[in-house]
Amino acid sequence: GSAASHIKSLSTNPAATDRIGGQETTPPVGLLPGETVVREGKATILFPSANEVFYNPVQEFNRDLTCAVITEFARDLLAQRGVKVVVPGEKERVVVSLSEEANEAGIQTEEKDGVEESAVTATVGEKCEHGLRVLEGLAASGLRSVRFALEVPGLQSVTANDFSTKAAALIGRNAQYNGVSHILQASCRDASMLMYEMRGKKDRYDVIDLDPYGSPASFLDAAVQAVSEGGLLCITCTDMAVMAGNSGETCYSKYGSVSIKAKYCHEMALRIILHSVDQRAGVYQRYIQPLLSVSVDFYIRVFVRVFTGQATVKNSASKQALVYNCVGCGSFHLQRMGRRTSNGKHMKYSAATGPPTGPECEHCGQRHQLGGPIWAEPIHDLAFVQKVLSGVSGNPSRFGTSKRIEGVLSMVTEELEDAPLYYTVDSLSSTVHCNTPPLLQFRSALLHAGHRVSLSHACKNAIKTDAPPAAVWDIVRCWEQANPVKREKLSPTSPAFKILSTKPSFETSTCPQFPSGPTDSCNEVDNNLLQHFKVQGVHKVSLQF
Repeated sequence: GSAASHIKSLSTNPAATDRIGGQETTPPVGLLPGETVVREGKATILFPSANEVFYNPVQEFNRDLTCAVITEFARDLLAQRGVKVVVPGEKERVVVSLSEEANEAGIQTEEKDGVEESAVTATVGEKCEHGLRVLEGLAASGLRSVRFALEVPGLQSVTANDFSTKAAALIGRNAQYNGVSHILQASCRDASMLMYEMRGKKDRYDVIDLDPYGSPASFLDAAVQAVSEGGLLCITCTDMAVMAGNSGETCYSKYGSVSIKAKYCHEMALRIILHSVDQRAGVYQRYIQPLLSVSVDFYIRVFVRVFTGQATVKNSASKQALVYNCVGCGSFHLQRMGRRTSNGKHMKYSAATGPPTGPECEHCGQRHQLGGPIWAEPIHDLAFVQKVLSGVSGNPSRFGTSKRIEGVLSMVTEELEDAPLYYTVDSLSSTVHCNTPPLLQFRSALLHAGHRVSLSHACKNAIKTDAPPAAVWDIVRCWEQANPVKREKLSPTSPAFKILSTKPSFETSTCPQFPSGPTDSCNEVDNNLLQHFKVQGVHKVSLQF
């Protein structure tokens, strides 16, 4: 369902807004003339009629997902502090732990949520003494922060900051209107200055959420310092034109990375922001661990933990890579920025060797564009993503966009971790001017050729694989043999002519088969693919074999 279907714009009559969660409540604050009320999640937010503080219903998914992620983060972190979080509507989770002695005796001991039953519990809307300290740096109306206070258990405080005095005043009224002033404080500061002041170890925030209009680049230096040890940064970028290759030079000035126009631009954008955050963190002997990175609608969103450690920071160069992208056929190669080799207990660091390809593309003879550097390590923590997915699927009524969250996270859990970027089947086939093979047939052909392969949440026709470009083009050639292209129509200098003039390295008889029927191994990912792209309103994915 669309985000808009979960939002009700109510009349300016306060009586129309006095039912929250099915219970009659008296609004603690009256509405000003012309004000309207918007409901999202458990929050009821006052908005000025002039729309001075912008409300974007499309971002409901972003806010739902963030509540789900912070809930799991709080569950993990607070368990270590002896606090058990209680989520409304969630069935009791039972974690079976086997101690060594009990294991030998074959006895199972049960703990709930990995915390003894006598533990302190934290519920939503209650201030938790040992809970998380959260900062929303650019809060506008305070909707997101109010939702945190009402929907995420285990919070000690939420600071909703905005540079605008009107916005800060509205945040204060919304906190009062929703009865969360005991948790949520409004702040009217320059976000960077506020974070710089909170760099001290005792002052730092456990969670910092940055959701600016445009680029978060100017806030990153302060954010990587003001987040606690192992704390969570949640960052949105909406400057997708810059990050997806329309102006690589601007991207370099903001993020220290050159973006390029390529089919994989959405995943590359995620890797650019991760590179930038890791590089800023490195200055302060800190490094990142990405938990979840998603590209949806018109923006990207990353959730990363930040840790301190001089030894680990030394690994940073070898985690980044330049991208060589062929302008003719779209083949790409990664060039790591550094090299590390394990030498017993010690790690040895050296300069990387390269380049990974010659001056001309070996497949089509065209030149390469240079992009990056980008983050070349995994962009998700699959164990964490699985926890978020289980939490949402086991409690679907908690969020308006639960179905979509399930679709996106299911796709994320299927993605190959160690195969950065992707090809798209339509661009591969259009390069050689042939019919487009069905996505899942192409996937099966790669599997039969002995390669690992997955789809991507970031693009509906994407193929992620550990197969080298040569193997990918061999599969295309096999497909073209069954769906021939008229050679006389091809220019001898075109990428298509060069690629199709090379025989597949397989004998025709051993060409990977494009199966005529579905296989069991495909079914689960097919269903996830269909669910994910249907909830995005995309229905043109071919699932025929």
